[in-house]
Amino acid sequence: MSVNKQIPNIVTLLNLSSGLIALIYAFNTHWQLAFFWVCMGIFFDFWDGFLARVLDVKSEMGLQLDSLADMVTSGVVPGLIMYQMLSGIADNSPERYNLSYDNYYLGLLPYLGFVITLASGYRLAKFNVDTRQTDSFIGLPTPANALFILSLPVIQSHSDGNGFVFDLLSNPYILVGICFLSAFMLNAPVRLFSLKIKYFNWATNKTQIIFLIVSVIVLSFLQYTAIPLIILFYVLLSVIANATWAKTA
Repeated sequence: MSVNKQIPNIVTLLNLSSGLIALIYAFNTHWQLAFFWVCMGIFFDFWDGFLARVLDVKSEMGLQLDSLADMVTSGVVPGLIMYQMLSGIADNSPERYNLSYDNYYLGLLPYLGFVITLASGYRLAKFNVDTRQTDSFIGLPTPANALFILSLPVIQSHSDGNGFVFDLLSNPYILVGICFLSAFMLNAPVRLFSLKIKYFNWATNKTQIIFLIVSVIVLSFLQYTAIPLIILFYVLLSVIANATWAKTA
């Protein structure tokens, strides 16, 4: 058995390990640590594919293992995070939204967070058999969606328990809307550019370079609050790039 062939798989397992650690922190509502370990998982997710290409050891098993790891790190964890956020509202302020424990609706509400997990699983399975997604994505990639979802409780925890942002992210109806928006975007028939850079030149990678520069600037000023804005910018920039490519084709 070639050692080189196993290197990408080991890195993929580090992605899976990071997702499992993130799950533990998510269960205990340690939002920042859960966010950190999901970021670590996404970091390993980038490098396993890169190493497989560089070492020329791409395999069907590696592809399936990668999706299984992503299912945990970028599928189960964000679903659990949303479940925890909705459960926190049900536990701490049910009267504010006319909710009570005698209400059947309240009992089901937190489980809607796992709509994200179901949509992520469908997205990953579709990605494995869709030959159109080699150089770009169709639908929001699960790692980008995971960063978006995990940023929400972190942003809320930094809002000092008051203000517009705190109220927005404490509203169960807003959070349920985010769940279904997330599920839609994961599987929307919208082509989004990939951050994988194959050739180091401006003409080929200008969209990616613009995105990275703007992301770094926004992150430096807004920190965690920048993440939902960056994901939105990613989608909008992809739509603009698609329109530009269509005109020049």
